Formats: sequence, C-alpha cells, structure tokens
Amino acid sequence: MEVLDILISLLALIALEVVLGIDNIIFISILSDKLPEGQRDKLRKLGIGLAMVMRLGLLTVISWVMKLETDLITIAGKGFSGKEMILLIGGVFLLYKSTREIFHMTETVVEGKKDTQRHTFGSLLAQILLLDLVFSLDSIITAVGMVDQLWVMYVAVVVTVGIMLVASKPIAEFITKHPSFKVLALSFLMVIGVSLVAEGMGHHLPKGYIYGPMAFAFIVDVLQMRVLGSKKV
Repeated sequence: MEVLDILISLLALIALEVVLGIDNIIFISILSDKLPEGQRDKLRKLGIGLAMVMRLGLLTVISWVMKLETDLITIAGKGFSGKEMILLIGGVFLLYKSTREIFHMTETVVEGKKDTQRHTFGSLLAQILLLDLVFSLDSIITAVGMVDQLWVMYVAVVVTVGIMLVASKPIAEFITKHPSFKVLALSFLMVIGVSLVAEGMGHHLPKGYIYGPMAFAFIVDVLQMRVLGSKKV
C-alpha cells in the first residue's frame, strides 16, 4: 500500500510539474526563435537542462528554500520574504518581456518594419536563467508541499525535464509556424507575470483560475485555425 501511495504521489507530482513547466517551455521557445535556426535547438536544450540543474540544486538545499518564507525586508509596513521578492522580480520581468514582444510583433506587422535588433546567445541564455530561477522556485515549493520523500522529488524533476526536452522542439516549431499562437502564448505569459506579482505581494491566485481560461483560449484558437483552414480548401 505504501508503494502504491508513493507511485500515485509521483505521478501526480510529475503531472503538476509538467503543467508548471509549460510556461517555461513557451518562454524558452519564444526567445530561441530570435536566434539563427542552427542555434535554436541548442539554446532550448541548454535552457531546459539548466532548469533541471537549478531545480535539483534547490532540492539539495531544500531547508534554505523553506526559509525563504521569512521576511527579509519591510516596505511601507509590509514585509517581503525572499520567495516573494523573487516572484515579484520574475513577474515584473515576465510582464516586461511579453509586453515588449507583443509590441514588436504588432508594430512590425502594422508598419512593415523588420526587427533588426541583434540578440546574442549569451544574452538570451541569461534571460532564460532568470525565469528558470522563478519557475524552479515555484516548482520546488509545490513539490515540497505535495511529497515528503526527497528521492520522489528528484525523480519527478528528472522525468519532467525529460518530457520538456522532448516537447520543446514541437512546441517551438508550432509557435513559429502559427503567429497567432505566438501572440496567445505571450498573452499567457503576461497572465503568469500578473499572477507572480500578485503572489509576490501576498495574494495567492488559484492555479485553476489561470490555467482554465488559458486552456479555453487555446481550444478556441485551434478551432478557429481549423475553420479557416477548411475554408481555404
């Protein structure tokens, strides 16, 4: 019975980690699209691989992660813990990046301009590392709340990252092929950014309220794409 309970916990944790990891994959896919085609796959794999290293490292120092709940600074009578500060910084950064990307996409389409800004492999990797930290922290805190056995958390992280590595290329190619989904993905990231800022301010938003509308919007976009495709035929 104990083995069955552990197995159920492991599968549930993997499923939840995959859901949380989708945001990470979308962000990495959008950034990797800025590089020449020959470098995109390398950046995706490196970004996801470093996310695994970061998550395993956080699990190793799990006691330190839990201490992030302690207030470090107080501003205008409100205390902010290390976790809340990281979530705030990550949320603001995600809002900035997604808004900026949508602006560049729409401006390029409307004015017929080309995005001539050069993006280096190192600069994009640094941005991925920052968001890896935020998403990894959220992932590890979720894992700690669900499972007691440390080895189960390790297995869940490794399996999840393996799934992310396999899924990252098809997701990236799909987003690149369908610009409307890129805008939708960036909108999703804006919502995630708002939720991170809210949690950083001490207001927890249930994940169902976030991922439910996202899934609905995705299904509507898929149906619209199918309808437009059938009309062309």
